[in-house]
Amino acid sequence: MIELTGLKAYNCILFDLEGHGLSPTAPTSRLSIASFAADLQDICSQNDVTSGVTLVAHSLGCLVALKCAQDNPGLISKLVLLGPPPNPLAKAMSEELYARAALVRSEGVGAIVDAVTSQETSPATQSGKILALSAVRLSLLAQSDEGYAKACTALAETTVSSDIGQVDVETLIVTGADDKIGSPQVCGDYKQRFKKTANVEVLEGVGHWHVFEDPVGVSKAVGNFL
Repeated sequence: MIELTGLKAYNCILFDLEGHGLSPTAPTSRLSIASFAADLQDICSQNDVTSGVTLVAHSLGCLVALKCAQDNPGLISKLVLLGPPPNPLAKAMSEELYARAALVRSEGVGAIVDAVTSQETSPATQSGKILALSAVRLSLLAQSDEGYAKACTALAETTVSSDIGQVDVETLIVTGADDKIGSPQVCGDYKQRFKKTANVEVLEGVGHWHVFEDPVGVSKAVGNFL
């Protein structure tokens, strides 16, 4: 169980990006990092939040958080980035994401669950954390096919490096030693590019699904940062 007592001092807003979880996506809607960031800004506005925001984001969401911080100086005070993907993406990774989107549109999310679970979790998780593996699979299978495909395309199109050097907020980057997407090397590169000092926490025996694979480690790292 994750110890959440430290969060009692915060007003927490948990939301789904368009096309994820319980948030639908319109057939004509074209999703992008910029559209996600605009939605995030709207969520803050609707909740009368104008400053002092701590954003906690995972994977693609890290790019959304960075874009929001760039576009709204003064809104974000802290960033917690879990496994941020390379920025810009390598051409091979973009092509793989386009192919994944096409496969999901033709055969559904179920067609990619086994591959994603095996490629993006650590050997330690695969050998001894059955509940974590089940959580990853259920998380994927709960997504709408079109919403997931659109998100893959949105990430694949992130080919131009954002100017994160201008992001002037306290930042914690958390990754897994076996994270092949937001690897320790990728996170080290992010650390060097931030305007303010950023800390990197590497969780041993963890892949790209940090919260499922090591909830205690993530909770401790975030709790110490907050």
